[in-house]
Amino acid sequence: MDTTNTPRLTNTAGPDVLKAVNLLYKAAHSSGVPGPTLELVHLRASQINGCGPCVDSGARSARKNGETDERLFAVAAWRETPYFTAAERAALALAEAATRLADRADAVPDEIWAAAAEHFNDEQLSGLVLWVAVTNFFNRINVTTRQQAPQNWG
Repeated sequence: MDTTNTPRLTNTAGPDVLKAVNLLYKAAHSSGVPGPTLELVHLRASQINGCGPCVDSGARSARKNGETDERLFAVAAWRETPYFTAAERAALALAEAATRLADRADAVPDEIWAAAAEHFNDEQLSGLVLWVAVTNFFNRINVTTRQQAPQNWG
């Protein structure tokens, strides 16, 4: 029997976990980082991790909050497109580095941090780092337990 795409758990987070995550969500979203930037960071980290539910919900949420299809379709290739501001590019680079920690000895090089620090203050940098961590947290749960994006959103 092929169970490659069968979810391993149907309930991946109990009420206590959801309460804690909601507090982290609020902290990241009240750090002063623009909402669209947080949406892009979430989408990019989720793409890197191959998290179908987070890519799906992230793109839908961003679109619902006014993001254009042009920019959403280009997130995976943000370096090669003209659609993102310097601040968004710095946030995306930080998100990629913090998501791919094992890819290089200096996981988040000084130049990536410095570029982000040019556009975001300490509170905002903390919010970005926290949001990338929360995104990676959910990505890892969903990928490990083989959660699928919903087939019908109605």
